[in-house]
This record gives sequence, structure tokens and C-alpha cells, in this order.
Amino acid sequence: MTADHRNSLTYKDAGVDIDAGEALVARIAPAAKATRRPGADADLGGFGGLFDLKAAGFKDPVLVASTDGVGTKLKIAIDTGLFGGIGQDLVAMCVNDLVVQGAEPLFFLDYYATGKLNVDEAAVVIQGIAKACHESGCALIGGETAEMPGLYAKGDFDLAGFSVGAVERGHVLPRTGAMHAGDVVIGVASSGVHSNGYSLVRRVVEQAGAKYDAPAPFDPSRTLGDTLLAPTRLYIRSGLSAIRTGGVKGLAHITGGGITENLPRALPDGLDAAIDLDAWTPPPVFSWLARAAGIEAAEMLRTFNCGLGFMAVVAADSAGHVIDAFQEAGEKAWRVGELVRGEGEAKVVYRGSLKL
Repeated sequence: MTADHRNSLTYKDAGVDIDAGEALVARIAPAAKATRRPGADADLGGFGGLFDLKAAGFKDPVLVASTDGVGTKLKIAIDTGLFGGIGQDLVAMCVNDLVVQGAEPLFFLDYYATGKLNVDEAAVVIQGIAKACHESGCALIGGETAEMPGLYAKGDFDLAGFSVGAVERGHVLPRTGAMHAGDVVIGVASSGVHSNGYSLVRRVVEQAGAKYDAPAPFDPSRTLGDTLLAPTRLYIRSGLSAIRTGGVKGLAHITGGGITENLPRALPDGLDAAIDLDAWTPPPVFSWLARAAGIEAAEMLRTFNCGLGFMAVVAADSAGHVIDAFQEAGEKAWRVGELVRGEGEAKVVYRGSLKL
């Protein structure tokens, strides 16, 4: 029997272009190979990524895993066509959560989903992921690109990331049993809004009638889109350097929920963090957001990082060494408070006024 091919369909007719996917893999392969590190060769294309913990030098490791996305910050990147930093955002949101447990990031996998694959745009994003992995000492050992016509609006895509790190048993953070009233809290500067609170950011931009391609109201030398898309800082090398001083008892990555919700996650019951709001000046973007929409300081502190993307709890006599370690690794760090006796679950107690 002869088949009638007049109405035959292909996968490409249905909206999925296998050739485009293969072209993307070929485009990003060199960037992925550049992330090679002991334990991983970072070749793409297999059914799974392999990692050799023994080759990485670990003797009795505990594995730490993290997964995240970049939230609605991605919508601003799509609206502006500025994709250069969004890959770093994705990596940072995962690997920063590993180092606060004392872990060294080992490998990363990404998930890129879209209605119709734009190879050029996707390549920029994934090359950004690879660059951030390299800067974090983390191998990009695999990922998935999914083309799903009908599920995403034209031009839209979504990102997710997954990372695994390791820490030798006995060195997991936080060491809450070693924390005491009088321990010092150190704040490490953020690069801006990072990757949280963008549903509110976008609402403020809309309400203010601001344009992403116009000069930022708080920095005329850059567009508003550029400033809002400043990538999340990677605190891996600086965080591990601080840990090696021996004085770090706990670390916190300040993401959704701000300082108010994230710092207590590193503290034991019965100890609060007294934070001096006068100790630092938030970047101008936060002042603009607060003033443009009348956002109260308490709401700012429980939504945004307000200028501190990372925090450390350290012994008082180690504070200077830890601050030096952050600064020598390229970060700005200050003493911003101390631990005080509290009741029940740990919380943040603010002193002074946020400089908005």
C-alpha cells in the first residue's frame, strides 16, 4: 500500500524546530566547556550530567541542593530585549543559597522553556549562565531547552536553574549552637534590586509612567531598564573566603522577604538580630521606588534587599578579619548590627532609620 503524503505533518509544522535546538547546543557548547572544573568535564548532550566528588577533593561530603528562577524580572528583560545579565541572575539565585550553608557549588543545570526558540536570544542567556558558573567555580554540566508552542505568548520564555554543592561533614552552616548575644552582623552590598520584588517594581514603573528605555530618574547616565536589570551579585568566592577565616557562624542570602524574613533563617530561637539602619546607604533605586509609590520603610525591608544582598553572623573578635575577606574578594562590607537576646523565634529588630 502506498502512503498518501499530501497531508503529512512534521514536528516543525507543529511548532517545534529540532534543528534550532541542535543549533543552540552547538552555539553554547564552547561556553559550557569553559566551566570545566575538577570532578566535571562539562560536555553537553548526554542524558545526564556526571560529577565525581572524589576528583573534586571531598572526603566526607554533605550535598546541598538549590533550585530557583529569576521571577518577573524576566519580563523586563523580554520587554527591553536586554538579556546579557539574566543568566547571571539565574545562577546567583541558586549558588548564593548554597554558600550560605557553607557549601562550594559544584555543578549547575538550566531549564529554558519557550513557545518558539529564538537561537540568538537563548544563546545570549545561556552564555551568561555559563559565564556566571565559571565565575562561581561551578560546572555547567547540562540543561534542557523546551520548545512548547501554545503554552507561552510570542516572545516569552521562562528560566529555572538547579545547582548542587558540597561541604565537608561538620562544617555545615549555620552553627546556631555557637551563636551568642554580642556576635556581630556584617552586611555585604548588593548591586541593586537583584532578582526579587519585581512584581512590585513593575507596578511602580507603570504607576509612575516611567519608560525602560528612558534615562533612570535616579541615574540619568543609564536607562531605567539597564539599572533595573543589573545582575544579582555572585557571593561565592567572597563567601567562601570569609568562611575560611574561621569566624563565620552563619550566612544569609537576602532574597524575597528582604532582611526581615531572610536573616532570621540563619539564627537560633532566643536570639534576635538588632540591625542599625543608619549603618549603610541603599543604592538610589530603592529611594526612587519608595518615593515614587509611597512604600513604607517596613515594607521595603520585607520586600527588597535594600542594599544588602548578603549578611554574615560572626564572632565579635573576628569581624574585622571577615570584613577584610569580603573586601579583598571585591565586595563592600560593613558592620550593620549585632545579636541580642530575644524571646521565641528569631527576628530582626531595626534601630535608626533607613536612608531612603
